[in-house]
Amino acid sequence: MPKITYIDHEGNERTVEAKNGESVMEAAIKNSIPGIDADCGGACACATCHVYVDTAFMDKVGEQQEMEKSMLDFAENVQENSRLSCQITVSDELDGLRVTTPESQH
Repeated sequence: MPKITYIDHEGNERTVEAKNGESVMEAAIKNSIPGIDADCGGACACATCHVYVDTAFMDKVGEQQEMEKSMLDFAENVQENSRLSCQITVSDELDGLRVTTPESQH
């Protein structure tokens, strides 16, 4: 199973195993990762699962779709590596993925 490391704004890290096919958000919720609320349940209808993707993985997580771009307009402190974790599907290629949650989500 791929491992994903979630880092909070203070630098605390939690690494979890995720199932292929689930979203990075679903893995966070199942493992009680703080800072990822997922108010819409993964429907890409809010921005409460906003994360910063480690730049080494930007090519592997895929491009933002239009709906995700629209939702990120509502997020605070959006950066070039901002993504909604509900829109990143776990695969073996993402083993070792590191994402950081913004301070505004804590």
